[in-house]
Amino acid sequence: MQERMRSRVRITTYRGTPRFIAGVDAAFTEDHVAAAACLYSFPDLICLERAVDIQELRFPYVPGYLAFREGPAIIAAVRKLARMPDIILVDGQGIAHPRGFGIACHIGVLLDIPTIGCAKTRLVGGCREPGVRKGSWSDLNYEGDVVGAVLRTRHGVRPLFISPGHSIDKEGSIRFVLACVGSYRIPEPLRCADAYSRSMKT
Repeated sequence: MQERMRSRVRITTYRGTPRFIAGVDAAFTEDHVAAAACLYSFPDLICLERAVDIQELRFPYVPGYLAFREGPAIIAAVRKLARMPDIILVDGQGIAHPRGFGIACHIGVLLDIPTIGCAKTRLVGGCREPGVRKGSWSDLNYEGDVVGAVLRTRHGVRPLFISPGHSIDKEGSIRFVLACVGSYRIPEPLRCADAYSRSMKT
C-alpha cells in the first residue's frame, strides 16, 4: 500500500505564506490511541485551537508502519479543527523512510495538505553531524538520494531529522521547522500535540 500511495507524493517548493501551522502527535494506552492536533497562528506562534481523537488500537507497533497505527486518529483529529492548517508538522518521518512514504507523507496525501516529518531519531540513511549552532544542518542521504536534513534547532542540542512529507521540499521544511522553534528543541506545535495527546490518553 505504501509503495502504491508513494506515487501521489509531491516534493515541491512551498509558495506563499502560511497563516496556520499545526502539529500532530499520538499517545497510546494498551488498547487505544489518542491523537492530538494543535493549530498555531504563523508566524507569531499563538495556539488557537486543539483537537483530539481517541480510537481503539487496531495495529501493532512495527517500525516504518506508524501511519497504520496512528494515522487514522491523527487525520480525524485534524478534521475536527475549525480551521484547516496550511502546513502540518508530523512527529515522524516523511520521505526519509525505507519505502519513501513515512507517516508525514501518508497524512499529507490523504488530507492534501503540505506536511513535514520531524523525527527525534533517524530511521534510514547516513549523514554527517551538523554544526553546533542553531540552524546548522546537513543532508540526510539514503540510497543515493537526499531525503531530508539533520537540523540543529537550538545551540548545542541533539539535532532533529527533518524530511518533506507532501507538497513541500527540504529547504521549506527546514525553514518552517526553525520558524516554529521557541525555547525548546522541539517545534512548539509538536510540543503542544505531544503534551495534549498524553494528557488525553487516560
